[in-house]
Amino acid sequence: MRNTFFKCIYLATIVIVGFSSCQKKINDAYSSPNAPVRVPIETILPGVIGGFTAFNSAAGTNFGLQADDILLGRYIQYWGSTSSFENYGEMGGTIGSDNTGAIWGAVYYGHGQNVNRIIEWGTEEQKWDFVGVAYAIRAWGWLELTNQYGDAILKEAFNTSQSQFHYDTQPDFYDSCRVICFRALDYLNRTGGNVNPTNLAASDAYLNKGDLGKWKKFVYGILARSYIDLSSKNIFAQNHYADSAIKYANLSLATNDDNILATFSAATSANGFNSYFGPTRQNIGTIRQGGYIANLLSGVNSATFTGVADPRAWYMLSENANGTFKGVMPWLGVTEYGGSSPTKDFPKNFWRNPIANATVGGAVDSSRYVYTNKGPWPLMTASEMQFIIAEAAYKKGDKDMALTAYKKGISLDFDMLNTTYEFNIPQGHSITPTSKNAYLSNTAVVPAASGGLTLSQIMLQKYIALYGWGTHQTWTDMRKYHYIDKDPQTGNQVYTDFTPPPTAPTNYLISTNNGKYVYRCRPRYNSEYLYDIPELTRIGALNTDYNTYECWFSQP
Repeated sequence: MRNTFFKCIYLATIVIVGFSSCQKKINDAYSSPNAPVRVPIETILPGVIGGFTAFNSAAGTNFGLQADDILLGRYIQYWGSTSSFENYGEMGGTIGSDNTGAIWGAVYYGHGQNVNRIIEWGTEEQKWDFVGVAYAIRAWGWLELTNQYGDAILKEAFNTSQSQFHYDTQPDFYDSCRVICFRALDYLNRTGGNVNPTNLAASDAYLNKGDLGKWKKFVYGILARSYIDLSSKNIFAQNHYADSAIKYANLSLATNDDNILATFSAATSANGFNSYFGPTRQNIGTIRQGGYIANLLSGVNSATFTGVADPRAWYMLSENANGTFKGVMPWLGVTEYGGSSPTKDFPKNFWRNPIANATVGGAVDSSRYVYTNKGPWPLMTASEMQFIIAEAAYKKGDKDMALTAYKKGISLDFDMLNTTYEFNIPQGHSITPTSKNAYLSNTAVVPAASGGLTLSQIMLQKYIALYGWGTHQTWTDMRKYHYIDKDPQTGNQVYTDFTPPPTAPTNYLISTNNGKYVYRCRPRYNSEYLYDIPELTRIGALNTDYNTYECWFSQP
């Protein structure tokens, strides 16, 4: 990775220099252009927080979760392009493009040296709260990075004296993530020095608003994810990882008030003020919800939640002109709905434009859920933590605990929609206590006894609860069950009815995959494939099917 990729953009301040009778030399008057300019860390943190979703700067933009989500969501059939035979819909990847490189850019550039400076200068200034937040962000980044790309740069990261870098393994990243989590907690628990809740709240206005309790719970949630992501490995039971996943999820977000939500001011039409998924930025106009999620919420999945119309559909999905919920197969796009003049079954776009094949918002903004300009965009929710507990407890054989957590996870998701996203819902379709209770009382959804709970039910309710925003975590979940692994209790797929691009009678899987499913993304093109060729050669990243190499977290 070229060293200039790690140089950060700081928010500059204008300094007026007063001259005395003593003339200053040029080198005294001006800093070295190659040395970092010291600025208040309070001015760095807002941009770093923006890097969770879509970091923007003059030297690099749209690094973060949201840009990659648009493409990765096709692998898990959250949505698909309106174009048929589309690359990512066919589980493909590219060499020669920065597509799916947004997390790489976020971690190494958007966060990168900016996080390092907050830690360095915050330590010198005894601003322990800022240091703790910076370590939390770094821990999040290491886990997201390695789950998306597999091997990446860890030990040599941010070494500006190098132009090429050695890649480290996933176990290294998982270990480092956990170590940094505990370091973050140590600093977040410190008092004294120059800890100042007002300063942190001002810099953290669009995420946790300076609430250190929420930052600590976020860190515990990262730890919980780091253990549940290994739930298909043999060591999950042997090393008590299930217990660790449960422990840290219980220490993490407990109620919807704890949810980690990124928000946007939408004060102007400028990109940095609006969500990447909102109608103003027009980034998702050519995608439509997947048929898989539409079927799950409509009760037409053949084996799970069959016959149950889910009240959450009116919040999370787009109805069509017939008032029903349909979706696309990612590799077919609009083809299955009649092509350029689609039928009335074709779903509206996520901004509810009534024109079937529209790519922009409607004349009146009727966006719902996470598709608005202001968000909020969840990074982690209490509902997710309950599904982590449910899966871990199920794997260790405690089905009573699993059922309790499973039911609570569904309940929390209903309540989040009913409070955080109660806007632009058509009259008569809002969630009510009656509709919620009817859903939770339906034994096709929540079994009467814990012995009837299945792994499919847990993972599919988590799939629903994370729909739209939790693309990266859901992709991790689906890969650890290899997309089509069987539920040992039922003999059906864990993700029942999920069909990756078929290879026969027509091959819809991208030809360069050599018949295999996608398991990782390539490192970012405009740093790695231009400058780090020896290391890419060593790990096989120049091979056409590198994106099908299975990651360590999903191997036995």
